[in-house]
Amino acid sequence: MGKFLMEHESKELLEQANIPTTGCSLAKTQDEAIGLAKSIGFPVALKVLSPDIIHKSDIGGVKLNIGDEGELKKAYDEIMENAGKVSENIVGIGVQKMADTGVEIIVGMTKDPQFGPALMFGLGGVFVEILKDVSFRIVPIEERDADEMIKEIKGYPLLQGYRGTDPVDIKKVKDLLMNVSKFVLDHPEIDELDLNPVFAYKDSVIVADARVITAD
Repeated sequence: MGKFLMEHESKELLEQANIPTTGCSLAKTQDEAIGLAKSIGFPVALKVLSPDIIHKSDIGGVKLNIGDEGELKKAYDEIMENAGKVSENIVGIGVQKMADTGVEIIVGMTKDPQFGPALMFGLGGVFVEILKDVSFRIVPIEERDADEMIKEIKGYPLLQGYRGTDPVDIKKVKDLLMNVSKFVLDHPEIDELDLNPVFAYKDSVIVADARVITAD
């Protein structure tokens, strides 16, 4: 495996490529985390930042919907304790705004040895984990490809609005796919990309979690 970029590093790269994210500010102390949370505004999410910990949730390295300073102190201590059991290399804690719940989608990229970067799109959560309801295209993609990727998945009706829910902004989802395609082309050193979850709303999309792995 190549180099794993931590979430604050990954999101900084994405923001530079016009890919909207919830951000991720690095706190090296509990007091710094409190200050960041107050400036961002509660509720916030806390996530461990370590080059050794890729799957943060699996080790108890993520705390969501933290509503006040007392909850934050408790969450911070718990994350540091959990992370310390698996790595001595803890850079700090990422503090970020909690995203409103929307339709959960996933965008990813892996490199095919023959064809190069392949972009993946699907609904998030159980749709990708259990149903494997995803579509693929070789990068670069055009708007027509993005449109087809979105409409190919079986879960497409959920994006159109289902049983009273708002339809998501399909144009913004297409823009996201196009921007990720360009981002991958502009950064050939990236071997793997995982934006999951991305929340899609009636007027926007936002990347809540991002993982980038670069070549050695």
